[in-house]
This record gives sequence, structure tokens and C-alpha cells, in this order.
Amino acid sequence: MTAAPAPSPITFPHRHLLGIDQLSPADIVSLLDLADGFVDINRQVEKKLSTLRGRTQINLFFEASTRTQSSFELAGKRLGADVMNMSVGSSSVKKGETLLDTAVTLHAMHPDLIVVRHHSAGAVELLARKVGCSVVNAGDGAHEHPTQALLDALTMRRHKGRLQGLTVAICGDILHSRVARSNILLLSAVGARVRLVAPSTLLPAGIERTGVEIYTDLGTGIRDADVVMMLRLQRERMQGALVPSVREYFHYFGLDAAKLALARPDAIVMHPGPMNRGVEIDSDVADGPQSVIREQVEMGVAVRMAVLEALARNLPNA
Repeated sequence: MTAAPAPSPITFPHRHLLGIDQLSPADIVSLLDLADGFVDINRQVEKKLSTLRGRTQINLFFEASTRTQSSFELAGKRLGADVMNMSVGSSSVKKGETLLDTAVTLHAMHPDLIVVRHHSAGAVELLARKVGCSVVNAGDGAHEHPTQALLDALTMRRHKGRLQGLTVAICGDILHSRVARSNILLLSAVGARVRLVAPSTLLPAGIERTGVEIYTDLGTGIRDADVVMMLRLQRERMQGALVPSVREYFHYFGLDAAKLALARPDAIVMHPGPMNRGVEIDSDVADGPQSVIREQVEMGVAVRMAVLEALARNLPNA
């Protein structure tokens, strides 16, 4: 059994992790520091800890997400928790059970941690009010995806040595992206310069009020950026023709080597996945030397371990 990292000197003061907007800059740094220690442990042969021994973690996913769900499952198991994945597709939810009915059922099972992904914004917060355990938002509608923003921040910090002062260009389907919203909140809180790059049809109304810089030309938007983060074109969430065609979208807003050359020479390329190759990013860039996309997956396990441990510190022991 591997020894756990030394506890962070900053106490995590929250019962749930529902969004980045609830976190202070100190909370964010505390989670990233804790996750840094888990990266080293995850690269060892012996990865199993006993931090959550005796605790029960339920992964409740109303939306399919192999990457996020497997990451949370692995994080919980490496911390020693008993992990249950609840398959909503074959559950009574499909037979008409409401979210509140599900909350009552889960509460009766006495879990310690519930990880929830839901297609409706605000659903995770509603469930958190009805259960007695800690709840983690693994993505709710187009609202937030806090652990994705944290793993993105950890990836940036490990490559650049800092977050404050970085120029980060978030490019693509901003309108439908909970990843973009959480990253905007986190990066703004820690002093990064955030640019949003998208066609006007894929920009939320009033987004400029968040203090970000807005660009509708990819080349201009990523010029001299330290980080270029591409987002998936979420055609399944679109109502109406917001882009003329996939081919035209890639021509103007897809990241290829020629456009990437406009960013800083040491810029890193990120993508939350899953990628649409040839739509928002060219394969040569996705698999190229500036890409840290695979590393983001690795950081995801470490960050989710940090979140689960931080919340578990506030759980009752009796």
C-alpha cells in the first residue's frame, strides 16, 4: 500500500464540488497541489492508497462519457473506495422515475460520495440538496464541468510553471461548452488572460461581460498564445444550422499546422475530448509535438483523486 501525499496545508472548506464558481483562488491552488502529488503516485507500480477505505462512491451518469466515468472510477478505486457505477440507461429512471426519486433512493443506500453527470444544467445542484453525502459535478448540460477545468489547469501549470499571466485561447463551440465556462471561471480567477475564438453564431450572448477577449478569426485569436485549447463541435446540441458545413468550419476554425504557427513557438495544444479529427483539429496537430491531449487524460485521474480526497476530509467518521 502506497503512502498518501502529505495533507495540503489549506483546508478545503466545501461539502460538494458543483462548479468552479464556488472556489476561491486558494481552493483551486490547493486542489492542484494535491493533484500534483497524485501524478507521481499514479506513475508508480503500486498505486493503491487507503484514504477512502470504507467509503462508498456512486458514479451516476445520465449521459454517456467513457473518459470521465472511467477516470472517476479509477480515481476512487486507487484511493481505496468501494465504487459503484449506476447504469442509468437500464435503470428505473428510464421508466419514469424522477431525479428526486433517484436522490431519495441513493440517500437510502448511505453513500459517502456521488459523482453525477446530467444533461440538464442545475440538475446536479438539485440532487446535492436532497442527499446527505458529498456530490461532485461531472458535467451538467451546458453549465459547468469543474474537474475538466482543474485537470486542464494542472496540465498548463506543469508545462508552463504558472497560470497567472498565461494567454489561453479557447477555440470553437463556446456556446454549448460547459468546459469553456468552467475554464473561463478558473483561468480568470488565477490571473490568466482568456481569449474566446469562435464564429459569432457559436458565442453566447453577453459573454464579453465575463472579462474575456472575443475573436471571430482563429489566426488573430491564437496569435502569440501560450495555450491553444480546441473544443469539440457539439452538433448534437445545436438547433438550426449554426455553421455552414463541417468542411467550411475546418477551413476557418480548424487548427492545423499553419494556423498553430501563429501561436507562441512553445505553445501547447489541448482538447477535452473526444476529438473530431478534421473538424476542429487536424490529426498532425493532435498527435504532434505540441499536443498535450494525452497528458490531459493522465491529469484527469490525479485531479479527480484530489477532489475525492479533499471532499472526504469533511465527511463524518461515524
